[in-house]
Amino acid sequence: MYVGDGRKCADKVFKVKNFLCETGGCAIAYSGGVDSTLVLAVAREMLGERCLAVIATSSTYPKREYENAVRWLEDSKIPYVVIESEELDIPEFADNPPDRCYYCKRELFAKVWQQAKEHGLPCVADGTNASDLSDVRPGLRAARELKVISPLKEAGLTKEEIRFISRTIYKLPTADKPPMACMSSRFPYGSRITREKLQQVETIENMLYGQGFRVFRARHHGDILRLELGQDEMHLVLQPQIRQKIVELAKRQGFVYVALDLEGFRSGSMNETVNQ
Repeated sequence: MYVGDGRKCADKVFKVKNFLCETGGCAIAYSGGVDSTLVLAVAREMLGERCLAVIATSSTYPKREYENAVRWLEDSKIPYVVIESEELDIPEFADNPPDRCYYCKRELFAKVWQQAKEHGLPCVADGTNASDLSDVRPGLRAARELKVISPLKEAGLTKEEIRFISRTIYKLPTADKPPMACMSSRFPYGSRITREKLQQVETIENMLYGQGFRVFRARHHGDILRLELGQDEMHLVLQPQIRQKIVELAKRQGFVYVALDLEGFRSGSMNETVNQ
């Protein structure tokens, strides 16, 4: 676990606070993940009622993640609105090109901006952080084009620092939450994304979650299901009872073969072909 440089992190949090205060009011594109939760917590602290969480429902957003995110908003008494973001209606997204995320974020941020304007807020912010710059992130282009600010990135906060701050300063329940990307990331580029395929993925991942796995991805390769699991959890799938449950469910969902990726989970593994 990242121990963290308390003074350095405190200085960066101060920058985030100042950055948000200067907006005079902000709508936060909130997903319930580690990053956007911290942005929202700081914005709520500094802006009060001039802070609005905007959370989107989508076929690519797991239902359990949405429900957990809304539960935290309501427990925290943070004002929020729910919008519908149906990326599959965008042909450029559903065809799943390498810049798929650009089309998703462009539509999402446009709708968040609409909510910001309706609530008299002059700014939209997201949870992009400094660590995101080292990966393939087409969505960053959409953020630039629509003038969405990224307070964590501007303050130079890395993923490890965000977890440290969430745990030690803001006591957020997401501090140690495993990474959870949009379910469209489960498909190889060029493989068309459909509601039926997304349902297959969500069903498998819900089962893994119910079996106690914390870090996992159900990658969809046509009739092959490729499981990426956390290194310290890979042995669990070899237990006969769990293995049988996974295989039987995968077969019922239409997969012919079930494979365990020996390299284990790594964020953005579908980008490996792009990087090569």
